[in-house]
Amino acid sequence: MDPLNRFETAVTFRLLRAEYAAGLLLSAGLMFAHWDAINWPVAVGMFAYIDIFGYLPGAWAHHRAKGRPIHRGYYVLYNTMHSWLTAGAVVALWGWLVHWEWALLAVPVHLCGDRGLLGNFLKPFGVAFEPRAHPAFTAFEQALAAAPEGPGAARPAEVPATVGRAAAAGDTR
Repeated sequence: MDPLNRFETAVTFRLLRAEYAAGLLLSAGLMFAHWDAINWPVAVGMFAYIDIFGYLPGAWAHHRAKGRPIHRGYYVLYNTMHSWLTAGAVVALWGWLVHWEWALLAVPVHLCGDRGLLGNFLKPFGVAFEPRAHPAFTAFEQALAAAPEGPGAARPAEVPATVGRAAAAGDTR
């Protein structure tokens, strides 16, 4: 939304997902258009490396933790592998060291699919690794929905006590 209000409402989140879904359709459409020119082992590898190194270790740790917090390193792995910066570097290195090819479109297909279809973006440390509603965010959403609309309508003093001082102060963990 803006640098001081780093959250999405249900509507803005759906709009953001729609943008990524458009990116998915474009990337997948280009792959489909060049189907015969795609080196499929490379495409599968490019699609899979993101989750093999970024998601699966954290998902495994989350499952084994049985509701307890997991090490922040799993979040860092996920966010690093699901970052457009890392993906861009991987694609650029492949193009430079090997060659540019249509199989590289598997990377934007993966990232746009995660965001557009699944709604998965980067993971902050303060939430569960696998999707689960955070009580403070649920309370915040309810307070936001009940607040009067208009400029300056919601003031920090009106944030419910259940959200806590850190959330009201803009803690970005």
